[in-house]
Amino acid sequence: MTPMTPLALLERLVSFNTESDRSNLALIDFVADYLSRLGVSYVRLPNATGDKAAIYATIGPTDRGGVVLSGHTDVVPVAGQAWTSDPFTLRVADGRAYGRGAVDMKAFAAIALAMIPEMQKARLETPIHLLLSYDEETTCLGVVDAIRRMGFETPRPRVVIVGEPTELQVADAHKSVVTFLTRVHGHESHSSKPALGANAVAGAAHLVVELDRIADLFRERGDPTGRFDPPYATVHVGTIAGGTARNIVPKMCSFHWEVRGVPGTDEQEAAELLMRHADDVVLPRLRRHGMPALVETELEIHVPGLAPDPGSEAETLALRLAERNGTITVPYGTEAGHFQRNGIPTIVCGPGSIDQAHQPDEYIALDEIERGVVFLRRLIANCAV
Repeated sequence: MTPMTPLALLERLVSFNTESDRSNLALIDFVADYLSRLGVSYVRLPNATGDKAAIYATIGPTDRGGVVLSGHTDVVPVAGQAWTSDPFTLRVADGRAYGRGAVDMKAFAAIALAMIPEMQKARLETPIHLLLSYDEETTCLGVVDAIRRMGFETPRPRVVIVGEPTELQVADAHKSVVTFLTRVHGHESHSSKPALGANAVAGAAHLVVELDRIADLFRERGDPTGRFDPPYATVHVGTIAGGTARNIVPKMCSFHWEVRGVPGTDEQEAAELLMRHADDVVLPRLRRHGMPALVETELEIHVPGLAPDPGSEAETLALRLAERNGTITVPYGTEAGHFQRNGIPTIVCGPGSIDQAHQPDEYIALDEIERGVVFLRRLIANCAV
């Protein structure tokens, strides 16, 4: 087949609307067909409902583990954003390629796919694997099934490079992201007689204030590595909703909150402290007139952090390929922590800047794509030795 350029492949990948609440199967079908025409073996890994899938391909020897190039296919929504052109039609202008997912992170996938013919010609001694996942923007769980198979159904990789946009700097650390939903159940009554009810909104307000106190506790502990910005674990309340009318004592109130932890943070501690405050202070207040009340907190998402692993094979390789002298941290979560948690040396390094992600007129600079090509050419040369 006629080789496709990274830009041509990026155009095709952007054309698939893979917002996280939608199926990514059309994109996966395209990638599977592309791999088949190149004679590349791959495995499709569908989710439980069958409406999404990851794909794992190997170029080079299949009897040993190599270097995984890992990226996600899902993108964040465009609703409510003021785009100046169709977000799912790649627009090239002023040295930039605009489109939803252009930088986060379909460009990395496009570069890797475009480089497969060069990988094949190089007669690799160390295989290069390509893993494209789903649901990274919501749960980071779309990669987990593929990781479970590594070392069992497929050879265990030596190194993973997660191609999130770092301007091809080598990131060896990021915070964990753990999200919770807390529900306060009260008892309805007419607002003229609040003693006949239990005000769930008031209870939730007390708990939100307690989370602010817990945030101060985490801030005081700081970051022992001195590498993160801000230099401490953070606690944040993002949404709150409750009540039905001004003149009804509210029966229900819920709020979403998160902990972003530096290495060594026990994210569950915040939930335990919150529930202790609920038991000791909030519930006695809500029940003081004999009305029923309940507080419950559930963990929704746990994205493990990426901890520094100085001198690891992943760090050493990426620094050489990127021609860098040192590593950085990044402020956002990635799938990298899942790989590391399973004992695979992992770093984050990809083209483009996170500053352009998740916003209208998302773009990647064309010279960043070219730099990504150079990075992978160095990887191919390394794996051909």
